[in-house]
Formats: sequence, C-alpha cells, structure tokens
Amino acid sequence: MSKYCEMIKTATTCYLLGRLVRQRHHASRRRPSYQEVAVCSALLTVMMEEEEFELTEDLDAILHLTPEVQLAIEQVFPSQDPLDRADFNAVEYINTLFPTEQSLANIDDVVNKIRLKIRRLDDNIRTVVRGQTNVGQDGRQALEEAQIAIQQLFGKIKDIKDKAEKSEQMVKEITRDIKQLDHAKRHLTTSITTLNHLHMLAGGVDSLEAMTRKRQYGEVANLLQGVVNVLEHFQKYMGIPQIRQLSERVKAAQSELGTQILADFEEAFPSQGSKRPGGPSNVLRDACLVANVLDPRIKQEIIKKFIRQHLSEYLVLFQENQDVAWLDKIDRRYAWIKRQLVDYEEKYGRMFPEEWCMTERIAVEFCHITRVELAKVMRTRAKEIEVKLLLFAIQRTTNFEGLLAKRFTGCTLTDTAPGPKRPESPLAPTNPFLEDEPGEDGSGEKDEDLTRPRKPKAPDNPFHGIVSKCFEPHLYVYIESQDKNLGELIDRFVADFRAQGPPKAGTEEGGAVLPSCADLFVYYKKCMVQCSQLSTGEPMIALTTIFQKYLREYAWKILSGNLPKSNSNSGGLTISSLLKEKEGSETAKFTVDELCLICSILSTAEYCLATTQQLEEKLKEKVDKPLVERINLTGEMDTFSTVISNSIQLLVQDLDAACDPALTAMSKMPWQSVEHVGDQSPYVTSIIMHIKQNVPIIRDNLASTRKYFTQFCIKFTNSFIPKFINHLFRCKPISMVGAEQLLLDTHSLKTVLLDLPSIGSQVLRKAPASYTKIVVKGMTRAEMILKVVMAPHEPPVVFVDNYIKLLADGNPETFQKILDMKGLKRSEQSSMLELFRQRLPTPPSGADTGPSLSFSTPTPEQESSRIRRLEKLIKKRL
Repeated sequence: MSKYCEMIKTATTCYLLGRLVRQRHHASRRRPSYQEVAVCSALLTVMMEEEEFELTEDLDAILHLTPEVQLAIEQVFPSQDPLDRADFNAVEYINTLFPTEQSLANIDDVVNKIRLKIRRLDDNIRTVVRGQTNVGQDGRQALEEAQIAIQQLFGKIKDIKDKAEKSEQMVKEITRDIKQLDHAKRHLTTSITTLNHLHMLAGGVDSLEAMTRKRQYGEVANLLQGVVNVLEHFQKYMGIPQIRQLSERVKAAQSELGTQILADFEEAFPSQGSKRPGGPSNVLRDACLVANVLDPRIKQEIIKKFIRQHLSEYLVLFQENQDVAWLDKIDRRYAWIKRQLVDYEEKYGRMFPEEWCMTERIAVEFCHITRVELAKVMRTRAKEIEVKLLLFAIQRTTNFEGLLAKRFTGCTLTDTAPGPKRPESPLAPTNPFLEDEPGEDGSGEKDEDLTRPRKPKAPDNPFHGIVSKCFEPHLYVYIESQDKNLGELIDRFVADFRAQGPPKAGTEEGGAVLPSCADLFVYYKKCMVQCSQLSTGEPMIALTTIFQKYLREYAWKILSGNLPKSNSNSGGLTISSLLKEKEGSETAKFTVDELCLICSILSTAEYCLATTQQLEEKLKEKVDKPLVERINLTGEMDTFSTVISNSIQLLVQDLDAACDPALTAMSKMPWQSVEHVGDQSPYVTSIIMHIKQNVPIIRDNLASTRKYFTQFCIKFTNSFIPKFINHLFRCKPISMVGAEQLLLDTHSLKTVLLDLPSIGSQVLRKAPASYTKIVVKGMTRAEMILKVVMAPHEPPVVFVDNYIKLLADGNPETFQKILDMKGLKRSEQSSMLELFRQRLPTPPSGADTGPSLSFSTPTPEQESSRIRRLEKLIKKRL
C-alpha cells in the first residue's frame, strides 16, 4: 500500500513539475525565477482545488487511510522519505527541492530522477502483482489436499477403534469362565478354612475345660492363646447359635481359670501368717503365663496381693511408734528393702515373667509406702526436725532414688518419666552460675575440677521425688537455716573488710572485684543446687526471696557502705597561693587508695549485676514452669546499677572538686590588667595536674570495665564544661588582651579534655565519638563567648549580629553577661539589650518560644584584626 501511495504522490509531483516547466519554456526561452516558481506553486494549488484536478481529488479520496492504519504501515515499513508521509504536500515538497531561484538550474535532473523512481516503482508493482497471480490457486489446492488427508486420518482412527472394541469383547468372553472359577476357588478356600477353624475351636474348648479342671497351666497357657486367636475369626459369625455357644464356653473357661489361679496364689501366699517355704512354684509360674492371656485385672490382682504380702513385714517393723521409724535411722528402711529384693530374686525371681518387672514393682510400692509413713512421722514430730537431721534424711533418700534409677528403668511408674532437659550451651567459667553443676547424687565437684571438660549430662532420674517429696512441706527449716547462714556470712564479710581494710593501690587487689562477692555467689549456687534436688516448687521461691534479701544487704553494707564519703569543704585557694603553686604540691580530696576502693566497688557491682542476671536465669531453669513468673531479680539488679552510678558520681565529684579552686582563682584574676598574651595560665596548669593525677589511676583500675570508664569521662565533661563557662562569665571586666589569654587557656583545656580517655597512657586510643562530640560542642561555645567579648561593640548592630551568629543563643541573660564581661556601662547595656531584642529572628509559627533559640552558626564574614592575630598565635603555639 505504501508503494502505491508513493507512486501516486511521485506522479502528481512529476506532473506538476512537468507542467510548470513546459509552460515556462514554451512561453519564453529563459529559466523561471524563484518568484515565478512560488507563484506557479500557488496557482497549482488553486487549480487543484478546482475541477481541473478532479482526478487528483478522486485519488486522494481513494487513498485516504485512518490514523491507525497509517501508524501500522509506518511500523511495518519505516521510512524517512517525505513521499511516504501521510501528510505529504506536493507544493511543500517542490519548495524543498528548489528552495532558491538558483536551485531551478537542475530541475531537469530532478525530474529525471523522479521519473526513474516512477519506473522502478512500476517494475516493483508489476513484479508483486505477477507474483500474486497464482497465490489463490495454490492456496485452494493446498486446502483440498489437507481436507483429503484429514478424511483419510479419520477413517484410519475409526478402523482402529472398531478393532479395539472387537478385541475387548473377545477378551471378556475368554476370561468370563476364568473369573467364575476364581470366585468358586476363593469361596471354597474360605469355607475350608472356616471349617478348620471351627474344628480347632470346638476341640480347643473341650481340651481347655479338661485341662482347667486338672490345673495343667503349662498346656493351658499355649492352648488358651490359640483358642482366643481362633475365636477372633468368628466375630462376624456370632449370630450363629453354635458359634455363640462356643464363645460363651471360652469366656466361662477364662473366668474359671482366673478364679482358680487367684485361689492358688492365696493358698500359696496367705494374707495372714508366714509364707509357705516350698510352694508350688512351677504350677504358679505356669499360672502367671495363663494370667498374661486372661483379663489384665487378674494379673493386677496377683501382683497387688503378692506385693502386699511381701511388704507386710515392713509395715510392722517401721510403725510410726517405733524408734527405727525416725529420720535418724532412715538408712535401716533402705537397707531392709535391699535385703528383701535380694531375697525375692533368689526365691521368686523365676516364678514371675520378666515383663511383669516384679522387682521394680516391689521397690516402687515400697517407695509409696515409705513416703506416706515418713510424712505421718514428720507431722507428728515436726518440732524435733533439725536442719542437719532433715538434710541427712534427704541425702540418704536421694541416694536411694539414684540407686533405683541405676537398677530400674521406671517403666512401672504410672507417671511418664520426664525427658532429658536440653543441654545448656557452654559459658564462661568466671561466673559460678555458668559452671557445671554437681550430679543428681548430690556429690559436688571441687573448685579445681570446674575447669575439666564437661561430661555428657545423664538423663533425668525417673524416681526423683518418689520418696523425697514428703520432705517438701518441712523444707522451711532448711530455708530458715539458709537465711541464718547468709546473715552470718554477710556479717563476716563486713568484719573481714574492716579488719583487712580497703584494697591498696599498686597491688593486685587494687580495682579488682572483692573476694567476698565470689564467695557469696558460690554459696548461692550451692544452696540453689541443693534446694533444686530437694524441691523445684514453693521452696525454690522462698529461697529466691532469701537471695534477694541478702543481695540487697551486700549491695548496701559491703558496697555502698564502704564508699568513701565526699567532703563538702572545697578548701579553696587564694590567687597568690595558686600563682605560687608548684606541680604536684596539691593532692586530690580522695587518696589513691580511696580511688582504688571506689573502682574496686564499681567493678564488684558490675560483677554482681551480671552474675545476678545469670542467677535469675538459673533459678528459672530449676523452678517448676508455673512458678517461673515469680522469679524476678530486677530490683536487685537495679540496686547494683545504683551502686555503679554512685561510684562513678563519686569519682566525678572528686575530680570536679579538685578543679574548683582553680576555676575560682580564674574568676578572681584581674583580667582587665593583663598586658600581654603568654603561656597558659597557672589555673590551667593546676587543672591539668589534677586530671593527670586522677584519670590514669581510675583508668588502670577500671581496665576490665572500659564502658564505665567512658561513662566517667562523659559525666566529668558534662559537669566540668558548664562549670567552666559559668566561671568564665564571672571574669569581668576583661580587656582585649585578657580575652586573648582566656581563649588560649580555653583551647589548652579543650585539647586536654579531648585526650582525657588516654591521658598519661602509653597506649594511645581514639576517644569514643560520643565523648568527642560533647567536648567539641561545649568548649566551642566557650571559645565563641570569648570571641564575642573580643569583638568591638561599635557599631552596636554589627556586634549584636556577630553575637547571634557566633553563639546562637537568644537568651537576654547570656547577652547581659557578655556585656558585663566587656565592662560596658548600664546605659550602654540598656541600648544594647533593646537592639538585641529587635535583632532576634522571629521564631517560626507554632514553634516553642523560650529563652534559648537555635540559629545557624556560620563563620563571621568580617572579624577584627585582633581575632585574626590571636588565631595565628594559637596556630604558632600548636
């Protein structure tokens, strides 16, 4: 289609050009001018609108395409040729070919090119048309061939389907007889099997009744099991009277066997009197095999009667009123049952089947009886129970329960034995609650054995608490004893601390954790493990309460009670004494030993905080799940955190107080009479001296707790810098030279504070970013204050603007202090304050208005020559 359009447009253009050329050449023998070409183009346009170009209008109407079709053509046949455009205009195209009058010189060449293009288009169209001549015929022929092929394919499919149906019918006819034979064979086999089972059942029932009367239990055991199995095949035939009669005979035989076997056991082991020494053990052994097949109640009755008769002697020997029934002779109970179990194995071990676990059942029943009897005795004689006696009885009882766990599996216990606990992940051995715990038998490990490799944890004892549960109501005696022991332990810690004194500086104890702390938590661990072996219920909660009580007492009596008391008297220095002071001549308020003591208490409190958290986790693991929520040592951990905070505050106050006299001396110096800028002032030297005295000692003693040393540095900086700025405001009036000297001193203090964490250390460490930010922010404010003081106050507008830019402080009181430092008169200050209020930027609507406003702090555009000279001086000194 695009070729047709291009051909028509090209022919139209050629026609117009040819007509124009012929008219002009016939009219005159000269070339047309540019104006004439334009006129001709306009005339051609008018003529095309008239009837003379009706053919062209018809062509345009025929070739008018919708925008969608035109867009599709452009996508399929992309072209940059103007003749291919949908909005092609012949006049514009001619004007494009001949833009100037001189370009008409090659009009013949253009016409020839267009004619050549027309001929090529004709050839292409002719080729395409000829190529499409036979397309329709070839398509029809291909369609007919496809239809014929489809018809042949359908015919073949139909033939295959017919043959398959015939084959299927033939197979059905062949296998019809075979299926009938299969059904007949299956029914015949079932009938024969059922008749055989019926014959076996009838004969077995007769034999069973005869053997029952003769007490032939050995043959009955095997026969009865077979009869019961055969009878299961006739469950669906119970509607037949003969089958139902045989089933009732089997039940009657089973009932008779059960009654007969119980009578035989009652005769062999009467409830009253002594056991028959030579009973019919073989007959009873076979009777036990028969009881396995009978109703389980028969088996349970036999076991119950035998165990009751076997333990009847125990109830008589250890009655509540007997002397051997008390706790101090509890070993005799366990020795008696051991002898009885050995005697049972020798006499009756082979009489009962192994799966009955008679030995374990006897031991378990003994434990139940012992628990009840001990509970009665302890209720009656509760006032006689002492801690040592109670622990002795519990120890012997838990040892016996451990022995049962080694000997038996616990399969006869009614309660499911708890599964093994999850193994705990190994933790650092410095904390007593992170070490291996003693075994279930109560034998603890020595301290030197704690570093040995861990052994695989043994599975839980299924017999744990089977007897020792009776001691739980009386464990208050143990809890009260531990309360008393811990109280005595705390008192001993206090006495030892007073006798030995605080740790000395320069020794291994200086700044280290107090030994009493480790002793306390080791004792806690011992109590916790011991109590968990006794009970994991309410006694553990009571013990936790005792732990909480003495953790608080340790924190207040040992830690907080031994912190040095700070002295409020600052012992200020006079200006003359400060100026004459030599380095090292003044000591801090706390001695070096006192500083070491504070650091040691801080380290101990941190150890107690971490260990208390581990203690809480261990207690939650030991206690029963419903009671876990009642274990909470958060208050005690907060107490140790308070001790840590107080210790850091004492260190800060000590260093802060040591610097107070120097700051006081700074505020009293005559800064107005300073004539030249020299080295750093004596008060700066004094402050640096105190810092170099205290900080290395504190850092070395807090080497194991770096985070708290960092907190100390931050707190000291937050306390010192505001105090320094307040004393800076007291320095008034200040001359220009005095302000320069103060700025130099401020820069020296800023440098020292930035190096505070590593001052006096051979190992240089970069200070934490949070600390550096605090120092830079605070000391930069002090420098800006001095820069404002150094700036001239004339003209006032410039001075006020510089103040706002440098300090970014909208508080009039701060501005008033700056004016006082400059030594301005009250009249000048009033005008300055009024101007300051006028020059303050208006805060945005909705913002909180207050005495302090936040402004940007750009570098001032112009500074005085004195400020520049001071900066050069500082750089030179650095």
